Amino acid sequence: MARGIAEATPDFEAVRGPGDGDRATGAFMDILRSRARQSFGVDLSEQRICGETGCKVDFYFRDEETIVEVALGLPNPNTEFEKDILKALIAQECGFPVKTLFFISRPGAIAKCEQAGRLAFVHWAAKNHDIQIEIHELPGVARVRNRRRGPAADFPSRATPDA
Repeated sequence: MARGIAEATPDFEAVRGPGDGDRATGAFMDILRSRARQSFGVDLSEQRICGETGCKVDFYFRDEETIVEVALGLPNPNTEFEKDILKALIAQECGFPVKTLFFISRPGAIAKCEQAGRLAFVHWAAKNHDIQIEIHELPGVARVRNRRRGPAADFPSRATPDA
């Protein structure tokens, strides 16, 4: 479903920035939730399965013991990847069976999640909590990110020779 919506959305891969990007993501999620509700005959979205934390998962399929998180920003350096894993662990502890955490993201997510830091979380969740993490990419081409230079790069070093 997510793939079909992405393919049918003009400029789905366009970088929109704050505000416009949030609205585009919200519209995408609204359509996905609506189609899922129609397809499954029940609303499986925004499930509160994480106890008193107030955290919700995008979709929870109890019969398949699967959480689905739409995490379009996974290719980015800072995401909620680890928080989504934590939500799956909390759900388990609250009595909700979870065997799979299924991420839907933009192109480039798989490569980013194969980097050492994230991969360590994937192995840890599998080994210690029997949760398999799957990353699935929507169609398109991975975005090329322009690296910003930090403020320190704009100024000469302030270090003294004695430092």
